[in-house]
Amino acid sequence: MEAKELLKLISLGETSFVQFKRDVTNEVGIAQEMVAFSNSKGGKILIGIDDKTGDIINLSFQDIQRINRNLVNAAQNHVKSPITIESENIEVEGNKVIVVTIPEGTDKPYMDKEGLIFMKNGSDKRKVISKEELSRLLQSSGNLYAEEMLIHNSTYEDIDTKDFKKFYEKKYKIPFEPEKLSQYIENLGLGKQGKLNKAGALLFTKYPIKNIPSFFTLAIWFKGFHKASSIYLNEDKIEGTLNQQYQRALTFLVDSLRKVQVNDNFNNTGQLEIPLITIQELLINALVHRDYFINDTIKIFIFNDRIEIISPGVLPNNLTEEKIRIGVRKKRNPLIDSFAFDILDYKGAGSGILRALQAYPDIDFINDKKAEEFKVIIKRPQIDS
Repeated sequence: MEAKELLKLISLGETSFVQFKRDVTNEVGIAQEMVAFSNSKGGKILIGIDDKTGDIINLSFQDIQRINRNLVNAAQNHVKSPITIESENIEVEGNKVIVVTIPEGTDKPYMDKEGLIFMKNGSDKRKVISKEELSRLLQSSGNLYAEEMLIHNSTYEDIDTKDFKKFYEKKYKIPFEPEKLSQYIENLGLGKQGKLNKAGALLFTKYPIKNIPSFFTLAIWFKGFHKASSIYLNEDKIEGTLNQQYQRALTFLVDSLRKVQVNDNFNNTGQLEIPLITIQELLINALVHRDYFINDTIKIFIFNDRIEIISPGVLPNNLTEEKIRIGVRKKRNPLIDSFAFDILDYKGAGSGILRALQAYPDIDFINDKKAEEFKVIIKRPQIDS
């Protein structure tokens, strides 16, 4: 880092990615800061800067040697799992500053020597205490998937064997043997020890709402432009397997949309105001890629000027609205994703959003981190009456 770049960082003050320290004398304390950065998006600690004034405190040669030893010891012995940091000594106007770079971790959650877990909260840090947040940290490092969590009140008898048989024989081209159901379930990763996981319940059970009551789709067709409207033209609480939710939600949307004449032949039924492929792809995206750690519903809201499809959970890992527009994808639910090819109108490979946009570009994506939801807004065309 050049001195000019360092001065600019200092002038901007502390942020979620930059922190100031006058000195490092406590290995435990600095380790907790490293844990917070590793569990978040990474960042830099500037040592030799007064965190109250932003003034540069000149570090002596002995200070630099001592602080670097403390940093290495903290990263290796006070952070679990140990992390690798980078440090460089920058001279600014005759004063020396240590710049420590801590990358975002790949083995989350990281914790200090006492087992405490921290994340960045603005320019400060906070303890992680909720099970849901801990689960999402595990998920982000590939150590835990919500879809694989066992449902303790479930049994293999909850499986709809008729539906499962149809899938199995179509997929594998061999006869389904009912006495081997337990073996099939465990071989396919849908459960173990007599209990189904969330993927198994969502894909193949007779009554998913019995085992996972929060995972349904709420569809409302409002009269007007706002949720505050007390007049609903139609509404539906759509329960069932992922395929059942998809089919019913698709019907709800298609029945709610206008049909547009594309030529002078008034005897035809017209085309949907929004292409069917766009609706299909965005519905499937919501069902397959939502965050199943969050016990909440998918919501479909239809207004006079737009359709909103709202999925629980923000985009995973480092995905952004811009990246998904060009087909970049990160699998949040790889097990459900693998079954979706055979159960839904699903193509995968990150192409769903691209197909939706190619057919109908007037779509906005909002990754709302505060509300912990991902919103797709499809703008309805204005049609002359």
